[in-house]
Amino acid sequence: MASRKKNKNVKLFVLDTNVLLHDPTCLFRFEEHDVFIPIITLEELDEHKKGMSEVARNARQASRFLDEIVSGIEAHIESGITLKAASKNAASGKLILQTQAIHSVLPASLPVGKADNQILGIVAALRDLHPDRPVILVSKDINMRIKARALGLSAEDYFNDKVLEDTDILYTGTREIDTSFWERNGKDLKSWQDKGRSYYQLRGPDTAALHVNQMLWQEGETPLQARVLSLTGKDAVLETLKDYSHSKNNVWGITARNREQNFALNLLMNPEIDFITLLGQAGTGKTLLTLAAGLALTLEQKIYSEIIMTRVTVPVGEDIGFLPGTEEEKMAPWMGALEDNLDVLNKTDDDGGDWGRAATRDLIRSRIKVKSLNFMRGRTFLNKYLIIDEAQNLTPKQMKTLITRAGPGTKVVCLGNISQIDTPYLTEGSSGLTYVVDRFKGWEHSGHITLQRGERSRLADHAAEVL
Repeated sequence: MASRKKNKNVKLFVLDTNVLLHDPTCLFRFEEHDVFIPIITLEELDEHKKGMSEVARNARQASRFLDEIVSGIEAHIESGITLKAASKNAASGKLILQTQAIHSVLPASLPVGKADNQILGIVAALRDLHPDRPVILVSKDINMRIKARALGLSAEDYFNDKVLEDTDILYTGTREIDTSFWERNGKDLKSWQDKGRSYYQLRGPDTAALHVNQMLWQEGETPLQARVLSLTGKDAVLETLKDYSHSKNNVWGITARNREQNFALNLLMNPEIDFITLLGQAGTGKTLLTLAAGLALTLEQKIYSEIIMTRVTVPVGEDIGFLPGTEEEKMAPWMGALEDNLDVLNKTDDDGGDWGRAATRDLIRSRIKVKSLNFMRGRTFLNKYLIIDEAQNLTPKQMKTLITRAGPGTKVVCLGNISQIDTPYLTEGSSGLTYVVDRFKGWEHSGHITLQRGERSRLADHAAEVL
């Protein structure tokens, strides 16, 4: 340990159980620092390993990682086991397991029987044992971190899975340009027309900051709405958008009510774009636009064979217990949003009268399947229009599991509002929805729009502002 003591920058991180349950690979994410795992953490891992939930799977994976690291190195456990080989050189620190009882004095008001308090006691004892190096508790539990700080101990959240520190800088998919943009980038401007669309080829200092499928808009005397079609070096090609706010271009009777909705419909109706994320507050029209486009592409253009809709079943209130029926029937209470939007879409068919509307409704229902996320593993969807609703409640790993279900000819649309996360331990920065928006930006077959304006009613808009 003498050589290690010289380097006071090497920290000792004590892991709470919830960090391992949240991300089993956290063992390899602390770079040159050492990781300490208390016995009580291993006990709690053992309690969580049964079942088919995400937490149980993570508990088993964490145990497997620990087994791989520890097996065959019993002699060195006390001094710590290097993580270099197990992490494929991603971490150069050591894993230290608690091998003996550690006694520390905690305030009498903290009952020793509670696992959290035992871990706090271990952190306090390690701090006294290693006065020359920082000892830090890592926990996803806010109350645990507050208690640690109240006792004068260092505590941190586990940040490694955070995509962004500040979601205000999350890619919005849109960008306003002004007349000086054309002056700066229009020296070798080329423009041409093809099939009713205008195309502009630009070159200049601003093109490096653009992303493929980003929506550009300009107001003023010559308003423009265009999509970045391609980027090669310093050259960018822009394509003007179709105007879905005009009733002649309606999608299943729906027209765009604002600029962002027009952007969203341009992405949704484009068969070349396989993956779309729509972010926005309640009432911005995410589900309605997505369903209208889905019905138009499935029933009118017959590009997709059916619409599949799924969402995370996290209740806002108390759970309502077991529900009878088939998978579709069990999911029905969660799919109120689907029914509400189908009512709106059915109203657009006024010509056929009541009989015509009833027939249309039956046709639509036969083409929309409602699936539970729990049964998605191992499936492959061919030529489907897959809608993932409430996607902000998914972890990055669950998001990967779902998106990799897409087979040839399938379009995936993720909808969500990152300020309404109901899943424990997920934040705006670590939500799977934030993760895919950030990772997919700039891919030629994906698009993203953050919808800004609510379009429900003057009552809903006012309530969103004042309540």
